[in-house]
Amino acid sequence: MTLALDRGLALLEHLCGQPEGMALTALADELDLPHSACHRLLSELCRRGYVRQVRQQGAYVLTAKIASMGLELLSSKGIVDIAEPILERLAKASGELVRLSIVDDDRLVWVAKSQGTRMGLRYDPDMGMDARLSCTASGHAWLLTLSDERALALVSQQGFGSPKAYGPNAPTTVQALLAMLQVARVRGYAVIDEVFAPGMTALAAPVVRGQETVGVVSIAGPKQRLTLDRLHQLAPAVLAATAELGPLSRFSTLSGKPQLGRS
Repeated sequence: MTLALDRGLALLEHLCGQPEGMALTALADELDLPHSACHRLLSELCRRGYVRQVRQQGAYVLTAKIASMGLELLSSKGIVDIAEPILERLAKASGELVRLSIVDDDRLVWVAKSQGTRMGLRYDPDMGMDARLSCTASGHAWLLTLSDERALALVSQQGFGSPKAYGPNAPTTVQALLAMLQVARVRGYAVIDEVFAPGMTALAAPVVRGQETVGVVSIAGPKQRLTLDRLHQLAPAVLAATAELGPLSRFSTLSGKPQLGRS
């Protein structure tokens, strides 16, 4: 039963990165599964509504069921409802993308956003993704609240990723990352300049309740518009937003960790 569950989850995770879907044979080969076992698992996932087949004998794709479940959970916790006006206020003031991420055990997940600019270049990543801790402002904002040992353990668990996938200033060593975190700790917020992606800057600050970091608020945008000077000018507004969100957080049963929700 454990093996089947592990294989089923591996199928879902693999399909998540394949919006066009994949054929049975390709899935089985890439996941090193027996074709017969892969077919049984896909049939069961189709029956439960998590996967569908584009056409008979065609590729398998994820349905929106998992995303719907996640949104339902967030709605039940009141996270987005509480954060929405605060994010919108920041987006209007900055004209840029403002995002909220929450701490979910050993992960930092983007769950809500507000886009300030309606014209021109827009920086707009997908929601529901885990933040890359080593090279995002959101990741640094969480890590700056932790000890070096805990921060490095989390980054080691997730990995630095391929340097080619990120910006030219992305840290690739422990020493480089710790130096960035030390600067962020002194300021109380994280700033990145072409770290996550070329031509992109961002600022992020942690949402703290008591001694626990429960989330992060960030602003990100193109460097040509969101200069470093502009980021530091926006820092007080971001810190005010996180201070406002902190008292609205509570302990939830989600992963046994503090999360944002209704008081």
